[in-house]
Amino acid sequence: MNTYWLIVPAGAVLDKTFRTFHSENSEMTFNHLTVDYRNGNVYLGAVNRIYKLSPGLEVQVSHQTGPDEDNRNCYPPRIVQPCSEPLALTNNVNKMLLMDYRENRLLACGSLYQGICKLLRLDDLFKLGEPFHKKEHYLSGVNESGSVYGVIVSYSGSGPDKLFVATAVDGKPEYFPTISSRKLERNSEEDGMFAYVFHDEFVASMIKIPSDTFTIVPDFDIYYVYGFASGNFVYFLTLQPEMGGGTGAGSSAAGREQVYTSKLVRLCKDDRAFNSYVEVPLGCVEGGVEYRLLQAAYLSKAGAILARSLGVGPNDDILYAIFSKGQKRRPRESSQESALCAFTLREINERIKDRLQSCYKGEGTLDLAWLKLLTIDDNFCGLDMNAPLGVSEMVRGVPLFSEFSDKMTSVIAYVYKNHSLAFVGTRAGRLKKIRVDGPSRGALQYETVQVVEKGPVLRDMAFSADHHFLYVMSDTQLTRVPVETCEQYSTCTSCLGSGDPHCGWCVLHSMCTRKEKCERSSEPRRFASDIKQCVRLSVHPNNISVSQYNVMVTHNVPELSAGVNCTFEDLAEMDGLVEGNRIRCSSPAEKEVPRIVIDQGDHQIVQLYLKSKETGLAFANTSFVFYNCSVHKSCLSCVGSPYQCHWCKYRHVCTHDPRSCSFQEGHVEQPEECPQLLPAERILVPVNVVKPITLRAKNLPQPQSGQRGYECLLTIQGVEQRVPALRFNSSSVQCQNTSYSYDGMDASSLPVDLTVIWNGDFSIDNPAENKVHLYKCDARRESCGLCLKADPLFGCVWCKGDNRCTLKQHCPHPESQWLEHNGLNSKCTNPHITKITPLRGPREGGTLVTIRGENLGLSFQEIQGNVKVADVECTPVPDGYIPAEQIVCEMGKAERSQFAGGVQVCVGECQPEFMTKTTKYYYFVIPRLLHLTPSRGPVSGGTIVNITGSNLDAGSNVSITFKEQKCSFHRRGGQWITCKSHASLHGYGNVTVSVSVDKAHLQRELRFEYVEDPTITKLEPEWSIFSGNTPVTVTGTNLDIIQIPLIRAKYNNLETVNVSSVLSATTMLCLAPELPISLSRQKDVVERPDEFGFILDDVQSLLSLNNTNFLYYPNPIFEPLSPSGVLELKPGSPIILKGRNFLPQTPGGNGKLNYTVLIGEKSCILTVSDTQLLCESPNLTGRHKARVGGIEFSPGVVHITSDSPLSSTAIIGIAGAGALLILFIVVVLIAYKRKSRESDLTLKRLQMQMDNLESRVALECKEAFAELQTDIHELTSDLDGAGIPFLDYRAYTMRVLFPGIEDHPVLRDLEEQVEKGLKLFGQLINNKVFLLSFIRTLESQRGFSMRDRGNVASLIMTVLQSKLEYATDVLKHLLSDLIHKNLESKNHPKLLLRRTESVAEKMLTNWFTFLLYKFLKECAGEPLFSLFCAIKQQMEKGPIDSITGEARYSLSEDKLIRQQIDYKTLVVNCIHPENEKSPEIQVKVLNCDTISQVKEKILDAIYKNVPYSHRQKASDMDLEWRQGRGARLILQDEDVTTKIEADWKRLNMLAHYQVPDNAVAALVPKQVTAYNSVNNSTVSRTSASKYENMIKYTGSPDSLRSRTPMITPDLESGVKVWHLVKNHEHGDQKEGDRGSKMVSEIYLTRLLATKGTLQKFVDDLFETIFSTAHRGSALPLAIKYMFDFLDEQADKHGIHDPHVRHTWKSNCLPLRFWVNVIKNPQFVFDIHKSSITDACLSVVAQTFMDSCSTSEHRLGKDSPSNKLLYAKDIPSYKSWVERYYSDINKMPAISDQDMNAYLAEQSRLHMNEFNTMSSLSEIYSYVGKYAEEIVCALEQDDAARKQRLAFKLEQVVALMSLES
Repeated sequence: MNTYWLIVPAGAVLDKTFRTFHSENSEMTFNHLTVDYRNGNVYLGAVNRIYKLSPGLEVQVSHQTGPDEDNRNCYPPRIVQPCSEPLALTNNVNKMLLMDYRENRLLACGSLYQGICKLLRLDDLFKLGEPFHKKEHYLSGVNESGSVYGVIVSYSGSGPDKLFVATAVDGKPEYFPTISSRKLERNSEEDGMFAYVFHDEFVASMIKIPSDTFTIVPDFDIYYVYGFASGNFVYFLTLQPEMGGGTGAGSSAAGREQVYTSKLVRLCKDDRAFNSYVEVPLGCVEGGVEYRLLQAAYLSKAGAILARSLGVGPNDDILYAIFSKGQKRRPRESSQESALCAFTLREINERIKDRLQSCYKGEGTLDLAWLKLLTIDDNFCGLDMNAPLGVSEMVRGVPLFSEFSDKMTSVIAYVYKNHSLAFVGTRAGRLKKIRVDGPSRGALQYETVQVVEKGPVLRDMAFSADHHFLYVMSDTQLTRVPVETCEQYSTCTSCLGSGDPHCGWCVLHSMCTRKEKCERSSEPRRFASDIKQCVRLSVHPNNISVSQYNVMVTHNVPELSAGVNCTFEDLAEMDGLVEGNRIRCSSPAEKEVPRIVIDQGDHQIVQLYLKSKETGLAFANTSFVFYNCSVHKSCLSCVGSPYQCHWCKYRHVCTHDPRSCSFQEGHVEQPEECPQLLPAERILVPVNVVKPITLRAKNLPQPQSGQRGYECLLTIQGVEQRVPALRFNSSSVQCQNTSYSYDGMDASSLPVDLTVIWNGDFSIDNPAENKVHLYKCDARRESCGLCLKADPLFGCVWCKGDNRCTLKQHCPHPESQWLEHNGLNSKCTNPHITKITPLRGPREGGTLVTIRGENLGLSFQEIQGNVKVADVECTPVPDGYIPAEQIVCEMGKAERSQFAGGVQVCVGECQPEFMTKTTKYYYFVIPRLLHLTPSRGPVSGGTIVNITGSNLDAGSNVSITFKEQKCSFHRRGGQWITCKSHASLHGYGNVTVSVSVDKAHLQRELRFEYVEDPTITKLEPEWSIFSGNTPVTVTGTNLDIIQIPLIRAKYNNLETVNVSSVLSATTMLCLAPELPISLSRQKDVVERPDEFGFILDDVQSLLSLNNTNFLYYPNPIFEPLSPSGVLELKPGSPIILKGRNFLPQTPGGNGKLNYTVLIGEKSCILTVSDTQLLCESPNLTGRHKARVGGIEFSPGVVHITSDSPLSSTAIIGIAGAGALLILFIVVVLIAYKRKSRESDLTLKRLQMQMDNLESRVALECKEAFAELQTDIHELTSDLDGAGIPFLDYRAYTMRVLFPGIEDHPVLRDLEEQVEKGLKLFGQLINNKVFLLSFIRTLESQRGFSMRDRGNVASLIMTVLQSKLEYATDVLKHLLSDLIHKNLESKNHPKLLLRRTESVAEKMLTNWFTFLLYKFLKECAGEPLFSLFCAIKQQMEKGPIDSITGEARYSLSEDKLIRQQIDYKTLVVNCIHPENEKSPEIQVKVLNCDTISQVKEKILDAIYKNVPYSHRQKASDMDLEWRQGRGARLILQDEDVTTKIEADWKRLNMLAHYQVPDNAVAALVPKQVTAYNSVNNSTVSRTSASKYENMIKYTGSPDSLRSRTPMITPDLESGVKVWHLVKNHEHGDQKEGDRGSKMVSEIYLTRLLATKGTLQKFVDDLFETIFSTAHRGSALPLAIKYMFDFLDEQADKHGIHDPHVRHTWKSNCLPLRFWVNVIKNPQFVFDIHKSSITDACLSVVAQTFMDSCSTSEHRLGKDSPSNKLLYAKDIPSYKSWVERYYSDINKMPAISDQDMNAYLAEQSRLHMNEFNTMSSLSEIYSYVGKYAEEIVCALEQDDAARKQRLAFKLEQVVALMSLES
């Protein structure tokens, strides 16, 4: 298993998810950082500020520390005594930031006043103290932030802490000790704060740099990089100049560079006199390179893995240090090479101990015997006689990691689960995460992150309190970086291969994370921390045939008690079976497997995923192959497949299953065993010659009995020709004697595909691709030479007598008249020349002359030495010879005397019949040279050079050379030659130019100069617009030597160029190329091309300029002049063109574009701003055009209108007329002015109204669109399948059979005692002859109404409920009669069963009603109930008018509120009426709901799953609003507060009572009177109750069948009631109201929104009804039985039109049963249906019916909206219906026996639902009415007469009259 380390590319971008904190301005840079490990707060020291930040980097408090007046040379500072130096406002740099945990304070030392410190309280940065009046208070005058380091040392006990301070002294050693220990007093204002721990006149707890040092090294200083305390010691890491480094005083700067060394300084914590001071040089060497310049360091623990590698304990201290290469500090171009090294503190201390021991043993200059006895242990703190001490030998660190391109600048480390991790900041602002496993294993950089925008990363870094984050900073940015970003790895191998020890793979959640974040990670195999533990699937088998059903297994999986799913991509998902650490997955069923077709190969690879049922996520996957042998149609491809495919020779099929292919069937497994044709020589067949074709083969099958024999199939010019073939044996087959031909004379031979087939279409493999070559001798062989040149195998001869090429057998002349190849006569006579090129050449010869013609010999030998051109020998060239057709020969040298002549060729011998000579002459000429232009060009070449002269088109070959170098020949004419220069081999300068024409070398001194390539120094401007074509001035050198300069841009691999014109050697004017971008035209962003440069001949260096930042700005965009495109203007008015991007936003702000604005053809003067062009109009009318760059835009037409209101003649007339006329005109003008002002105002008002209307229309459309997008989840989440309130069988059948009749007699016991008569009558009804005759007689009576027919059908069905077999038999008879009658009366067959005009049709409905109850309950009921609830809920989301029933959300146009109603959704907290103590129920209502509507919604919420009939009724309850403090108010639809305006009374809504959101309400039983009820004197009791009744009817459309309930005015008071909309039938709406109305059709979009929301529910219902396979129950037998019956009837009557059969079925089931149920769900469920729900269900039912129809629905804009609404869905619904009918048709027929058993079972189940006697009594009432007619009919019927039925009926009548 390979492990891959993931290394993030160096050019990473800063992650946007990091928390960051930026400095307030560029001066206030960051200096130091520390984190409170107790609470995670971050303290940041910056210039002039100290910040306290939360762990998430939000500022909690900041403390200002500067700037202030100061001068660095004031010592003591000016705050102690006045200073004579000039003062200036100086920034305070933070040089030290330390946490004093013991006193809960922060030490912040700055650079002002020689480095005084502030003590700040940690909580709020309150200043506790700032000691400044003693010299100990001044720590250092250095200004750099990284030059001071402090370590606070705590001691056990109550003594105060000490502060060890180490600092650079900046050349002032007398003022500041370089290292010292100070007191940290408890009291921050204590005088002794920062005093030296010990101080007397000889020793003190400090070390100063002696001033002598500065005489040797003038810029000596010690730079402190890091410090820490460990054990009994305090350590500092320093960088300091080497004393031997300089070359003497004062010369180090001028002489050699200063050499630096890195040293560690150690002191004892308790050493008051600093006798223990020791220095040790540190460094690091890797690969022979020394790293000696310390950059940063950090102390951490070793951790087990690194400790083992270094041979120390896991809790030992490790010092990580970063060094840069060498020992010389070069601040500017310093090396980027750096190394991370590790030191064990134990080793450093050992070295120091060794040094001390050797020193005191006298191995130096000291040798005192008494000192040798001294024991120096690990904690030895020196003696005052020999301090300080230096270790001379460098301690070498262990090199861990080196970096060569991005210098490392900071380091921090910690141990995570035994791994040591170092985090390293770099100069470029990146953070490297490095796992340090020690020298043997090396260090792994496992991730690189860009953490700050601009580097470098500063030394101070800190972990958050929980070590989950790392704080990293640059000068201006502080970033919180996660220690790990495991989630970036998406696979187990990338996660565990990343090298990040934090990361492990949470197997079942399929994510990379820390172990503690993974659920149940401690259980086996649920969390992988090693790449070997990744779940690796091995599948067996890993490929299967699509028709197999198989099993596979996998290894190494976690515990899967919750179960596992196997998913084959998106084909199938099924449960997996866990068996130990294996999982058994079944492959998908054949129909789910992808169809594999041959052009995609014989297999398809899919991914097999394992999904945990616990998490729902895939935790492993592997590739899996499905293959399909049957796509192979040939034996070789079948058995050559990599999968296990077998060929059945005799069945000619490929299969994966060898069992399906027995030995007898010719089972083939090896390619050698396949039937196949063997490679054949060329098969030549002449056209129209009868000839057999014999083919060699192997394994040819012998056709079995019943199989057809062999045939050859030749495809000639696309036409197949089949020829019978004969199989001689298994290895030979012959196509029988046949002739073949092909069209046209263009091809002399035609290769034809040949296939051998048997048994009709079984082809024999032809691996060699043998072809038959048909040929014609005479095609393209018009001459003798061409004929004899043909392939000898063709057998063609030249038939002399006919002068044509033909087969031997077709030449009618004797053999002596033939010419044939290699025959006796094989030489053609009469050669002939048709063309010679060239016709001119130089005397010197060498010209290649091409001679074309006929019969020019068949072999080169025949013409060799036999060619003369102009009497000069011309030597034929073998390469140019084409037998019989062409000779190429090379001219010899001509004599002076020879000028011209013809061409002579002899074939073989120069006899007249074998010889030819041309009359056309060849001429000898002398080419001459004159000039050469241009005479110079770039040294890179590419110049097109033109050479002039005469006769330059002679000869066959021209070569031009510049010195020894070729110039590529381009073209030539009689007086010119052009060529293209190459790059010069010899640099700049003149070269001679020579020209040769064939062997003639033309003499003339021509010279060409190679000059320096052009350069480009400047582009002005450095920008253009996307469309380019703006001028760019280019400055450079040698630009004039380029002939056609081009400017180019490249973007997204597309290149564009544009032209340039050279103005001089140094300037050129170019038109910028357009940016090859299409999308960007829409984007207003600045783009930079990938390449921008120039094509200047062959100069490569300028193709892409590196020093340009050429930018492209968005194109200007113009708006049209006016909506109409025509702008009317007065003369002199300026034209304003609006738009955007008119002035590109260039960096200098001086971006201007050259606009040309034309009116007609004339331009105008322009003023340009970013969004406007102001054009001083030239008083012209015409089309307006604007041009800029490559864009031309026409914003419209300008018309200049004259503003002179009067013509000149009128003015003369007025002048002539008197003052009276003038007065009259003035009056008229005033009146006109006023009138026009009024009309202007009217116009403006209309305009405003139109604008208002338009904006509201737009808003409405937008709202409708937004609603359409709202989620169906709101609905589905509320619909519980659990509580569907189905009616019981009896209630359901009664509602369908007798709609609207609550307590029907058939449910009651009979009152009269007529049992005997009725029993007898019952026997008659059970007699089929009687019943059929009875029904037919009733139907023939004129008084027998439609209602009666339905009633009788229902009553008969209730009587026969217990004898359904008999009922079905009767129904079939009646239907058969009905069909017969329908067809006899010439009605259209499609009208059958359309309307309920007969007893049979209603009986059919009732029959389905009985038999589909179970199906409704188990299957279709659920989607129907869901649809009902969804409609109800969606309607109630918006306002519903409680009077008209119109709603905002509707599917029905008639029930749509067509105006804007503002409403708000409120939540009412409702108290349960039956249990005041139970928690309040939250109910969503609208503030525009009437009180009755609110009560209904509350009841719906309280009784959510309770059937409607078991609930309290809203009319019996009052709504009580509880307002707190015991105040209660009864809310009613009408009370004394109801508003009445102009005889319209508006029902009270919640808004009327100003009920707020979250109000508390309760439903209480209705009280007789209430304090806010309607005052009797205002409205009489009767009108109130009448109104209540009306409301009740509105809610129940079944009892009131009107579309819109009319609003009847109260008869007594004449007041009309309204809720949301005043009914449109009332014409008393004022005209003025239209202002607030809108085009009402605009609201039709809401239908669409509602439809979109309900679509899923409609689809579900239709899909359930029109599907033959169902949840829980198969297709009801009744449907199949009835459909088969209708098909039988159609067959019987010879009706074969599928549309008629389809319509019969649709009329019988969907129309008769389903539409009824969909429109009336209250027939099936115990629910209440409101009028709006009814209207919506009607639309769905109509759509359902349309889906069952076969007729095309032609829709137009005038079609009803409900048809348009579902127009797009109906075609797919229709296809469902057709599939449903077809599926039913394909099912096996149901036998009468099975059907009768089913019917008997149904009868038994519902035996006693109805009172049969009551039913018979009801039916008998019709006998009483039509007794005579029935008796008469019975007497005329033969069968009835035989059974004496008329007599029996009379008996019944007699009995009934007696009993009653």
